[in-house]
Amino acid sequence: MSDAAAERSGRAVSPTERLAADVTEVVREEVREMRTQLMRVARPTGVGLALLATAGGCLVLGAGAASTTALRMLETFLPRRLATAGLTGGYLVAAVVLGRAGLQQLRAAGGGSAWLADEVQDVVATTASRVVPAGAAAVRDELDQWGSGRQDR
Repeated sequence: MSDAAAERSGRAVSPTERLAADVTEVVREEVREMRTQLMRVARPTGVGLALLATAGGCLVLGAGAASTTALRMLETFLPRRLATAGLTGGYLVAAVVLGRAGLQQLRAAGGGSAWLADEVQDVVATTASRVVPAGAAAVRDELDQWGSGRQDR
């Protein structure tokens, strides 16, 4: 209890109460100072994270625009479906190459990273064993249609 509060209440303050009041006031001041310092640090961090998130969004939009541009260029000399299939195939090949390189890096790191690489490879292999046959059949059908002269432009 502070001296002013003790004087207002009209009772004497014991040394223990005075010590407790002083310690409480010191702790409050320290907490206020710590909160002020945290806010000074947190604001730039929050702004930095927001800027990084915005940059990521712009990257996704840019990649989408580049993909659309590449598709439109392919469509100038290929039928629409074949251009789409070709671009998709290119993306898939790039994903496989980059994925393998990433898995090799994880394995080289050893320990938990190597275990993670094995788990990821198992999941990808299981998914690919379901998706690849269906995709290959769709590509074959499209190539057959294109070869027989039924082209969509």
